[in-house]
Amino acid sequence: MEIADLLAGPNAVLASVKASGKKSLLTELSARAATVFQAEERQLFDRLLERERLGSTGIGGGIAIPHGRLPGIAKPCGLFARLAHPVDFDSIDERPVDLVFLLVAPEGAGADHLKALARVSRLLRDRALVEKLRATESADALYALLVESVQAQSAA
Repeated sequence: MEIADLLAGPNAVLASVKASGKKSLLTELSARAATVFQAEERQLFDRLLERERLGSTGIGGGIAIPHGRLPGIAKPCGLFARLAHPVDFDSIDERPVDLVFLLVAPEGAGADHLKALARVSRLLRDRALVEKLRATESADALYALLVESVQAQSAA
């Protein structure tokens, strides 16, 4: 599974999201993702919040991968956001988050959901890529970085 398969083009990338905290960020991302994924916004928000109650999806280093399963979704889908200002996300390292990759999978997608999570996690462990993502202002450029970095890794 490739990042290009998860992101439905540059419209699934947000360049300067403003949020006051974790809940407002999840609200904002749910609204955008509902449009991109053709999903029900409130249901998506509830699923993400439900998952956060189990433990934060803030993986450290200023990065979070909120995720959940949702009925009506045909395949795993992603939405990437670079925040205008970092927000507290109850991350494992207690650092605020400024890069978020929201991931939604079909309700019955056990292995595919885990593969997608692993793929996103591997991608965001690339420190050079993370620095470039933080330095990039436009959604199109962020999308290109995300997709091209994967292609470059595959070629190596």
